[in-house]
Amino acid sequence: MPIAMTPRLLLIPLLLIVSSQPALAFDIERAEVQKFIDTMVERHSYDRTMLSATLQMAKSQQSVLDAISKPAEKTLTWQAYRKIFITDKRITAGAAFWQEHRDKLQRISGDTGVSCEILVGIIGVETYFGRITGKYRVIDALATLAFDYPPRSKFFTRELEQFLLLVREEGMDASDATGSYAGAMGAPQFMPSSYRAYAVDASDDGKRDIWNDWADVIGSVANYFVAHGWQANEDIVTQATLGPDWKGALPKNILKATETVSSLSDQGVMFSTSMPNDYASQLLTLEGKDDDEHWVGFHNFFVITRYNRSVMYALAVHQLGQEIALEVARDNS
Repeated sequence: MPIAMTPRLLLIPLLLIVSSQPALAFDIERAEVQKFIDTMVERHSYDRTMLSATLQMAKSQQSVLDAISKPAEKTLTWQAYRKIFITDKRITAGAAFWQEHRDKLQRISGDTGVSCEILVGIIGVETYFGRITGKYRVIDALATLAFDYPPRSKFFTRELEQFLLLVREEGMDASDATGSYAGAMGAPQFMPSSYRAYAVDASDDGKRDIWNDWADVIGSVANYFVAHGWQANEDIVTQATLGPDWKGALPKNILKATETVSSLSDQGVMFSTSMPNDYASQLLTLEGKDDDEHWVGFHNFFVITRYNRSVMYALAVHQLGQEIALEVARDNS
């Protein structure tokens, strides 16, 4: 999963930031580094010599600090945000990805109830189907943010801990794993804690590989959604209009459903859904090209926001998946 920091509005440009300043090897005698080593040894029986050697090879990256200091939450309209992800090239790439991995997608979707559209939508928005996964060594990114970025040191120290446990559990080389400037890994951009909790071996080869094994990637994304309450065959989101009975100010967009189908209808929100009258729902408003767009989100829409806490992100995932599904249907007709 992605990182619980700020909505990933400009992730891809940030992944490409390069600093002219050289990386610096960590001094493992620093008090905070020694405290971390002591904690790993005491809490997890980690080998002190091995851990010291691992951290000694890590390098503090100024480009990581530059990237995380950029305002990734920069305000964009929905239309500007949508243009980043819903493009003809990305839809075409998504259709090719779907065709190439059709058997895996259908098997995993059938087993978990998470639709193929959402699975390809997530992978398409996160990493352009594996094309843009980040080039930082995860050990460098996490150590830099744990020890040299005080505002989020606590969070990234926990993720560094999780990464080192993952390395030990999976028999990985800590220096091999690459990812984003924040340590998010592989095609689904899982942070180490999410990797440990939700990654699965969907190819049954004894490993959980979210870099190179597409069955594991797809299965891990699906497992994340199932763990966060995905409900099969339920509506996700539908466009709405405000009828003449609507009165009052529009509610702010929130990441949970506090209304129902019937309560929104009673307030004058006009929309179509197959969900029952008492089903949890929420009115959402986004700035469109010419005027505000209104949407009604249901339970599964807010499950998507658990992957990245942004209404625009969830809508982009949904719409990209829908557009790719249409392209696949046209290709097969």
